[in-house]
Amino acid sequence: MLSLPHFGRELPRVTGERVVLRFPQNSDFAEWAELRRRSRGFLERWEPKWGSDELERSAWRMRVRRYREEFSRGNGVPFLIVLKQTGEIVGGISVGNIRRGVAQSGQIGYWMGEPFAGRGLMAEAVRLVVGHCFGPLRLHRIEAACIPGNERSVRVLEKAGFTREGLLRSYLKINGLWQDHYLYSLIAGEYHVQEYRDQAVGS
Repeated sequence: MLSLPHFGRELPRVTGERVVLRFPQNSDFAEWAELRRRSRGFLERWEPKWGSDELERSAWRMRVRRYREEFSRGNGVPFLIVLKQTGEIVGGISVGNIRRGVAQSGQIGYWMGEPFAGRGLMAEAVRLVVGHCFGPLRLHRIEAACIPGNERSVRVLEKAGFTREGLLRSYLKINGLWQDHYLYSLIAGEYHVQEYRDQAVGS
């Protein structure tokens, strides 16, 4: 765990077989921006419309500052997805809209750079972040939403054990248009059952 002196908390780091989830830093800008630039055509149809300063260093610094503020308040946990062997940035995944009290829930969102898509890296990253949600964060419920036409995202969520609950009409404005989204969820008890099954299969 890395120290976060400004907020007196530790930055989370989650390690898997092929990828590591770590907190974004100001020094990540050049590599992050280049991957996003190369993947723009691949990503834009699934994301909110990019701002004119999307790939500017100043915007990245503001983003990292916001990440730290949200983390310090307990509202969100952002991660970059990096290759375990090389440290190369391949995408991002985050837990946001964390609600405590009677809800104990959060929402995950993610993106993968085009050069690294289709390798199973996002599937591993989702499994890792789910474990972080039900482990250290002690959430009861995780939600995720994806556009019905995003077949890659649908496969990732369903492979991770998420259940499709229904259709959210005109849910988010994506690439300039209001889009319907599937709502998926995973409950803590379901995750532990799936985890046990995976261990039994591998034993």
